[in-house]
Amino acid sequence: MNTLAPRLNQAQPYALGLFRIVIGLLFACHGAASLFGVLGGANGGGTVPTGSWPGWYAAVIQLVAGALVLLGVGTRSAAFIASGSMAYAYFDVHQAEGLFPLQNGGETAALFCWAFLLLVFTGPGALALDRVFGARGQAAGAAAEAKRPTVAA
Repeated sequence: MNTLAPRLNQAQPYALGLFRIVIGLLFACHGAASLFGVLGGANGGGTVPTGSWPGWYAAVIQLVAGALVLLGVGTRSAAFIASGSMAYAYFDVHQAEGLFPLQNGGETAALFCWAFLLLVFTGPGALALDRVFGARGQAAGAAAEAKRPTVAA
């Protein structure tokens, strides 16, 4: 009998939470590099011009969606937008250079796209702020519902 599987299943929400945190951090770093020139900047240095299409808008999505995913706030919605932006980046920027990601330099866009799509379906896992606020919100909502007077029909 396999005794490792139950332990791995028990750790699954934490592994998913760690996956979400790392993916969100990496994505937010891409946005910060492009917008603020930190961590090496955009394309080896500097920033993308403000308002330029699609670079500046992609960087804003990367920074904001990456931060939301990192924190676990609105994870599914932020991940959906991030996944879509990476699909757009892959097909608009990289696909013309070659059929496969290895040929066209689109590995990062493809990996981010699929990683975020996974989070759309799995949710944030453990260690997400949504779980903290959601639990409080649900408890407060239940308490308010219990205090509401009932109306006889």
